[in-house]
Amino acid sequence: MASTHPLAPAAPTPYRPAEDEAYMSDAQLAYFRKALLDWKQDLLTEVGRTVNHMQDESTAFPDPNDRATQEEEFSLELRTRDRERKLLKKINESLAQIDSGDYGYCEACGVEIGLLRMQARPTATLCIDCKMLEEIREKQG
Repeated sequence: MASTHPLAPAAPTPYRPAEDEAYMSDAQLAYFRKALLDWKQDLLTEVGRTVNHMQDESTAFPDPNDRATQEEEFSLELRTRDRERKLLKKINESLAQIDSGDYGYCEACGVEIGLLRMQARPTATLCIDCKMLEEIREKQG
């Protein structure tokens, strides 16, 4: 079942760890690697579609309103692609964390981020407590 948000990953089958399974076991890391690679592939496919769409739809409309509408549509697509480019960078960083053994642990305090949070946001780098503190600091700053 695919998500409707363009930047959200397709929803893979939730991971159900065995009762005595260690956090970020080989099976869990394989699950997240596959989810991240699938998400990355989906984003790259969308980038290709956008380029083709913009090339196919690029028309010099004589009517200024039609030109403005087309330019606005292209602008929205380019903003979405820019967000996706940033997301691809985060996905690549997450894949590197899997390789280095740091995946699933908070980069601020070192605690386990948690399986449910990682399934909801596979590119998470902060535990929920550190993320909340970061957001409070951003609002105050």
